[in-house]
Formats: sequence, structure tokens, C-alpha cells
Amino acid sequence: MTSQHRRIEAPRLGEPYLLTPGPLTTSYEVKEAMLRDWGSWDDDFRAMTRELRTRLQALLGPGAEAFDCIPIQGSGTYAVEAMLGSFLPCDGKALVLANGAYGQRAVKTLACLGRDHTVLDKGDYLPPRGTEVARLLAEDPAITHVVAIHCETSSGILNPIDEIAEATHAAGRKLLIDSMSAFGAIELRPSDIRYEAMVSSANKCIEGVPGFGFVIARTSELEAAQGNSHSLALDVFDQWECMERTGQWRFTPPTHAVAAFLQALRAHEAEGGVAGRGARYTRNRDVVVDGMRALGFETLLDDRWLSPIIVTFFCPDDPRFDFNRFYELMKNRGFIIYPGKLTVVDSFRIGCIGQMDEHVMRQVVEAAKETLDDMGVASAAPPAAALKERAKLAA
Repeated sequence: MTSQHRRIEAPRLGEPYLLTPGPLTTSYEVKEAMLRDWGSWDDDFRAMTRELRTRLQALLGPGAEAFDCIPIQGSGTYAVEAMLGSFLPCDGKALVLANGAYGQRAVKTLACLGRDHTVLDKGDYLPPRGTEVARLLAEDPAITHVVAIHCETSSGILNPIDEIAEATHAAGRKLLIDSMSAFGAIELRPSDIRYEAMVSSANKCIEGVPGFGFVIARTSELEAAQGNSHSLALDVFDQWECMERTGQWRFTPPTHAVAAFLQALRAHEAEGGVAGRGARYTRNRDVVVDGMRALGFETLLDDRWLSPIIVTFFCPDDPRFDFNRFYELMKNRGFIIYPGKLTVVDSFRIGCIGQMDEHVMRQVVEAAKETLDDMGVASAAPPAAALKERAKLAA
């Protein structure tokens, strides 16, 4: 059976599907991989760490030989802070491209680190464009680095990372990418997109469990990062140097999460790698978007900007619609959805990633239909204010 026709089994043990951008629904085999204990200094675990680093580096595709992979204990935010603190020197200045919660988190991180920065704030959901980046870099020669979010899951928007990278490189600056929710499903080839470092985490598109993130950076940037970090635990150079020298993590590693992640990486390869995983997620998105629109729901984003990671829908204007009630009824039907993060209108999000396929997404749509019926909601159409907000995207 080809990966294109592979059907995802329902979660075992009666678990609901997690329609979230991570943690997400994992396979039984990934869960099963955590049943054994590992010694963190043992040669077997060192071999697991080598395999993890090698496999992640290889996912970059052409140009990967110029990079190395360094796992970092903690959530994805730990890895983002490690990247910012290690590769942006104390006398550098960052331009942060923010269009949601994760761009704003990068801003807050830089403020905590005391690193100079400026912000292109596009609001909740408008994409930063290459022309804007080029203009801001021309106006401020002190900017040394650009920080971009690959997929901003506040809205589900897939930012135009290619034109951002082109503008950054043309201006002679360096690009740092938060690809937390995109890496593993959306190509980020160094042969096509110039960047110095990127981060993601175990519990996103590779479909592992939480416990660590990882930085994939040019070896030239790693070598230059010595002494930059504000932190002992989040020093990417120190972690890299230790792993190169000893094969070990500096501090206690999340052994069970690593074992689960290796199983997830093997499954990722069997599905066809980045292209195969991205194709399944894209089918998931298309099925749920078409189905929800047929019920009367409207997406925040035009098709042009919809990512295959997570989709934002406006809440219906019908007075009988209550999101908390909708959430609970969907959960009772086996689907945990995600609250919205828009500031102007009410919304909710449905994730497309994890151990789910188009058959599951059809069940999601059917569950939404049944839930609306239970609530007595006659129309899923959004309020006029929501459509006015969406019109801004098309302008």
C-alpha cells in the first residue's frame, strides 16, 4: 500500500483525537516505544541521539551538509530562546516579523534577553511581505538578523518565508526561522531558502511526544556562537560541542521522548518524508475546510494563505452558539478542538496534523454538524464584523 492510500487507524485506548497544533495524536507504535527505560550515558542511548540528529539534518534536503542538529531539552519555546540567545550576539539587533502570538513571544524573549530589536507588527493575521522586510532593512543598517515565524498557528497562516529569506539575504542580513509547527511537513530546503538557523520540536509534524525541541543551524553559525548565550542550559554552542565531543547531552535528556521520536522519524520516512507528510496534512485541511464551509462556517483566511497545519474558523453569529458548549460536545464525540486567539472576533481552530487522515476529517465535519444540531444552531454564518476583518486580508 502506498503512503498516499494509507489509512490512519483510530487512536487506541479510547483516546479522543487532538485537533491541535501539538501536542497531537500519536501512533500506538510511538507510545509503545516509551515502555522501555534508557540509561542516558549508555552507548545505546548515545547511538539513538546520533540517529536522531542525523535523521533531522537529512530532512533539510539539498544543502543539509552545511548544517548540524542540536536537540534542546524542554518545550519548543526553550529551543526558540536558545536559538535567539545563541545566534544573536549581544551587540546585534533583530527585526522580528510578528503576526500573531508566536511572533510576539519572540519579541518578549528578546526583551527578557536584553537584545536590541524592532518589530514589524502585522496584527493578528496579515502576512509580513518581502518588500516590507527589504524596506525596513534598508532604513536600519543596525539590524543584523531577521526573525520569522514559518507557520503562525494563532491564525493558521503560512507566512511567505521564501520572499522573506530572499529580502533578508539580498540585504546581507541573517535569517532565524521559528518553524515549530511547519518543519517536517513543509519543505525548508537550504538550496532554495537561505537561512542560518531554524527550530522545531518533537511534538509537531514529526508526530512525537513533548519533551525536547531542536535547533538546526549552519556549522559556521554554531562555531561563531561561542560565548553569545545568556544561559547555561540554553547555550546551543555548549550543547553542540558536548554532543560532538562525547555523544551525550549535557544534562539529563528526555530519554523516553527521544525513543518515541525515533519511532516517529522512521514512520515519517516510511510515509514519504516531508512531501508525504505534507500531502496527508494538505488533504486533511482540504476535507475539513470544504466540509465546514458546506455547513456554513467561514475561514479567517483566504485559500491563498491557508496552511496545512491548522485552520481558523469564525464562530457563528447565531445566539444559540456557545463555544464552550460546542467544545464539550465535540469532545464527547471524540474530537478536541482549539480555542481561537483573534482579538476582534470570536473564533476557533481545527488542527490538521497528527495521526489523522481525510477519513477522520470527514468524521470531524459530521461531528460538527451533529453538534450544531444539538445546540439548535440554525446557521453557522459568522457576524458581519468577521467578514469585515477577512476583507482586510484581500485588500
